[in-house]
Amino acid sequence: MRPGTPRAHGRDGLAMATLIGTALAACLTACLVVGLAACTPSGAGESRPSPTTSSPAPTPPVTTAPTPAVQVPVAPAQLTAPAATIPPTRLRIDAIEVDMPVTGVGVESNGQMQLPADPAIAGWYEYGPDAAATAGNTVLAAHVDSIDYPIGPLASLRDVSPGTSLTVEAADASTRTYIVESLNYYEKASLPTSDLFARSGPPALVIITCGGPFDSATGHYRDNVVAIARPQ
Repeated sequence: MRPGTPRAHGRDGLAMATLIGTALAACLTACLVVGLAACTPSGAGESRPSPTTSSPAPTPPVTTAPTPAVQVPVAPAQLTAPAATIPPTRLRIDAIEVDMPVTGVGVESNGQMQLPADPAIAGWYEYGPDAAATAGNTVLAAHVDSIDYPIGPLASLRDVSPGTSLTVEAADASTRTYIVESLNYYEKASLPTSDLFARSGPPALVIITCGGPFDSATGHYRDNVVAIARPQ
């Protein structure tokens, strides 16, 4: 570079400085305008809604159908007491001279109806209808005889005839009159127990004892004698 160049260089430096100064001024002005624009947006002082943000719109709550109400039956806290039974206490059949007490009995371990050991006492099947029943069969039964006792009153049941009147006394001191409807012999193996011990249907009195041929090998009579009577 030749001598004298610095002067020119000075002018170029001044010019460069001037250009830089002008650029800085423009930058400051632009920054100031941007700053003002940021601080005071267009329409400042007016009531306007808030600007919309870029966040997603809220998800509406999921609604489910209400569970249908269930009607639950309500039982009373106190159970109804079972109806009291009225046991029969005495059987009278004047036509064949039967007059015997009656006691309640249940079931033997082999499934047969229990019977009092004394043939002079009749057993009432206490799991069936009682003396005041308005439906089903009230069942009375007794041995016809026994080794340890005399022959029982129902040994003469075979002589009763349809139409004969009989009475049953009950624990409440009431008396009920029946009329014999039928008398039948059944082999013990063929006794229609489901019919004779029925708990439904028209009320009846069923009287059962032993009869028919005696089997000395087994010590039992072959048959049962069954009388059925209806309330008068």
